[in-house]
Amino acid sequence: MEYDDWLPVYDAVLDDFGYDRAGDERARDVLAEFVGDFDVARLDCTGETVAVAGGAPSLADETALAADADRVFAASTAVDVLTDSGVDTDLMVTDLDKNPETARRLTESGTPVAAHAHGDNVPAVREHVPTFDTDHVLGTTQAEPVGPVRNFGGFTDGDRAAFLADHLGAETLVFPGWDFDDPDVDAEKAQKLDWAERLLYWLETLRGDDFDVLDGRRDGIDAVP
Repeated sequence: MEYDDWLPVYDAVLDDFGYDRAGDERARDVLAEFVGDFDVARLDCTGETVAVAGGAPSLADETALAADADRVFAASTAVDVLTDSGVDTDLMVTDLDKNPETARRLTESGTPVAAHAHGDNVPAVREHVPTFDTDHVLGTTQAEPVGPVRNFGGFTDGDRAAFLADHLGAETLVFPGWDFDDPDVDAEKAQKLDWAERLLYWLETLRGDDFDVLDGRRDGIDAVP
């Protein structure tokens, strides 16, 4: 995903949520103070099946789908659920809002973490990222990439994991632990899930693919700009 291709979608996200671009850029610059260049070739998954694990309650019943994949890219607390089931994660994707201690543990054991900075999480970036083994931290932003902080596309932890897997050459993406209609989330989270669905629909279109997680839903999905 090139930034020029991502930019119109990012503009639409900012407009829909009322977010401040300058806030995202400040957060990106703070993150850049703590991370170095990360060799994404470490995560090359050319020709492989990647499980993009979401944090929905259904993940506990779908861990076998992750276990059977060649690689597992997990969003935030999905890592903990998978660990409890004996499934290793190859990459954690997180904006540090729920389980930073898991991210710290992973980096200390040499497992990469894609740590994301946005306008609302600068305190978390300052507090947690310096405690990680930053040799194993990939800094990401939804704004224009600068220095070591990259932008592969995506907005929520889960769909960012899918865009990363696509960038890294995944042949097949599978999606344990996803629920776009979770009734237990608040209005903002529901809005984010709507965008995650739209972004996955865009990604499958770009790939010429069909993601099982979108089966039966496509007719109701608004295309991205």
